[in-house]
Amino acid sequence: MFINHNNIMGLYCGIKELFGAGIIMTDNARVGGILGDLNNNPDISSSVVVSRSGMHIAGEAPPGVHLETFVAMSAILLGSAETAISELKGELENVMVELDRSRIIINSAGMKALLVVVTNTKDNYQPLLSQLQKAAEDLKAAI
Repeated sequence: MFINHNNIMGLYCGIKELFGAGIIMTDNARVGGILGDLNNNPDISSSVVVSRSGMHIAGEAPPGVHLETFVAMSAILLGSAETAISELKGELENVMVELDRSRIIINSAGMKALLVVVTNTKDNYQPLLSQLQKAAEDLKAAI
């Protein structure tokens, strides 16, 4: 294999630091495909994969949104919800933030990451939930 800029950038993009848990290796093509499939859904405006510590792994924040703030706060929202329900002995499926014209839906993607999706609409989000759950399971296997 020849070492060139693309190889180095691919390796760099495939390794993300997760504070306190070492290095996360990602299958960039697989993660990109999963996010691409989500973004092909007309009801989804953006999707992003975030480490549990709030570091960006892949994807794009909505236009005009500061990426680092968005991913860090998404990780805090999911972590806070998990802490809040810990005494209820249930398993958290997702965290949903309802805005005036859209929703932010955050799903766990295993012990290392989470999937954050911003919808284009508040209406008819139920069909999205199964697609997001499947995408989160696929991401869990890819990260």
